[in-house]
Amino acid sequence: MNKLEIIKSNFLENQEINSLTVEKILPSIEKSVSTLIDMINNSGKLLTCGNGGSSGDAQHISSEFINRFEIERKELPAISLNSDTATMTSIANDYDYKYIFSKQINAFGKQNDILMAFTTSGNSTNILEAIKSAKKKKMITILISGNDGGESKKLLDAHDIDIIIPHTRTSRIQEMHLIIIHAICECIDKYTNT
Repeated sequence: MNKLEIIKSNFLENQEINSLTVEKILPSIEKSVSTLIDMINNSGKLLTCGNGGSSGDAQHISSEFINRFEIERKELPAISLNSDTATMTSIANDYDYKYIFSKQINAFGKQNDILMAFTTSGNSTNILEAIKSAKKKKMITILISGNDGGESKKLLDAHDIDIIIPHTRTSRIQEMHLIIIHAICECIDKYTNT
C-alpha cells in the first residue's frame, strides 16, 4: 500500500467500525449517562483511569466534567487517577504497578462514586485491581474496553456497565472510545445544566 492508500484505509476502517458498532453499544452508553446523572444528583464523583492512550481518555473525560464540554454548566466532580505522577510512582515503587489506581480508589472512593476504567484489551492488571477496589467501596464501574472486554469484564456484576468495541485493533478501539466520551459529555452538558 502507498501512503495515500494507508491514510484512506484508516478512514474507511473507522467508518466501518462505527457502522457495525453503534447500535450494539447505544444501550450501554445511554445507561452510563443515566448512571452518571444519578451519581451527580447523589453527590458522587467520577474516578477515571487507564494506561497509555487510555490514560489520555481518562484525563480527557475528567477534564470535561470539571470544566465543561461545549456549553456552560456547573463544575462536576471528577478525578483522573492518572494525573498525580508522584503518587503513582510512589505506589509503583513501594508496592507494585498493579496498585497505582486501586490504592487511590481506596483513599478517594466511596459509595455513590463511579469508576470509569478505560482499557483496550481489558487485561491490564492495574485496571483489574482498580475494579476490585471499586467493588469493595460499593462503587459502580463503567468499563470502556475493546475486543471482548477481557478479564475486566469478568469482574463486573449487574450494577456495572460495559461499553465494549468488538475489534482487536487498538487504534480503532481508541477512536471509538473518543466518540463515546464525547457522546457522554454532550448528554451530561444537556441534562445537568442548571
